Amino acid sequence: MKIVIGSDHRGYPLKEALIKFFKETSVDFKDVGTNSADSVDYSDFAKLVGDAVVNSGYDVGILICGSGIGVSMAANKVRGIRAVNATDNNMAEMARRHNNANVICFGSDFIDLDKAKRFLEIFINTEFEGGERHIRRIQKLENN
Repeated sequence: MKIVIGSDHRGYPLKEALIKFFKETSVDFKDVGTNSADSVDYSDFAKLVGDAVVNSGYDVGILICGSGIGVSMAANKVRGIRAVNATDNNMAEMARRHNNANVICFGSDFIDLDKAKRFLEIFINTEFEGGERHIRRIQKLENN
């Protein structure tokens, strides 16, 4: 599994903690920034992550800002991205199971490293259920 990760300044500390965890567990990842706690626009990093998932062979994207809301809204503007702001186990699971989400977003003001790791593990390990109704809905998202 290849992961691309990005954040704004408010998500930077959680991004760095996840990267440390990735290095310790030999996860294949790419960090697209930001690289400090200096103020930046979350939409720039959402675009970088979204483009990497759609065009560069990354399986899953991770985006982090203060609330998780801004990065999820910005990522969903990238054609082919289905991003979710996961705030609990169920959201991480159902985003994959029913919506085949490919980007998980975190709000660093609301979740800690342990929750982020747990939500990510659920997200990565949940298979898309498929089925006519879910596929039809995803196709409508892609065609809008």
